[in-house]
Amino acid sequence: MRRLRASEYKRMPWKNGKGETVEIAVFPPGASMDAFEWRISMASVANDGAFSLFPEIDRTLSILSGHGMSLTIDGAAPVLLTMESDPLRFAADVPVDATLVDGAITDLNVMTRRGRFAHSVERKTGPFSISGCYSGETVYLLATGLVTVTSAGETVELEALDCVLVGEDASVTAENIVCYEIRLQGAA
Repeated sequence: MRRLRASEYKRMPWKNGKGETVEIAVFPPGASMDAFEWRISMASVANDGAFSLFPEIDRTLSILSGHGMSLTIDGAAPVLLTMESDPLRFAADVPVDATLVDGAITDLNVMTRRGRFAHSVERKTGPFSISGCYSGETVYLLATGLVTVTSAGETVELEALDCVLVGEDASVTAENIVCYEIRLQGAA
């Protein structure tokens, strides 16, 4: 396992320049906003507005803090996304407008390049287990509070917004803490 501390994440401006993103992990390492194959990040959203467009990218969004936001995706009926909602998957290359429910939010954003990688994001509360990685799969776990992760005899303590790269089956001990299991798979 490899722990990624929230205090060490890379901060950078949004692609549209209207906010800040916090990069948790990216592949290939050091890839720019236009050249990544997959990317896990967080963002603080303080104002209503349009999302940045990412050609040929699929995206999944989850609310980590705040009262939520309503998303209008490619002109469809608005979808309300809150901390209690399941992660929402949508194309990142279509127009998306966000309206905050009641103040700023922080979101978790997972993106993969269509046709090259796929991903899934699952909202979990502890205690729970994570099954091992399949061939070509990478599994991360993001904690929203104090969590203990044990795998192959190794134990890692995570604090709020820390993340861990899980290599084998793992057990997670958490009391009423929400975690996000992120699976990334290379296209066959």
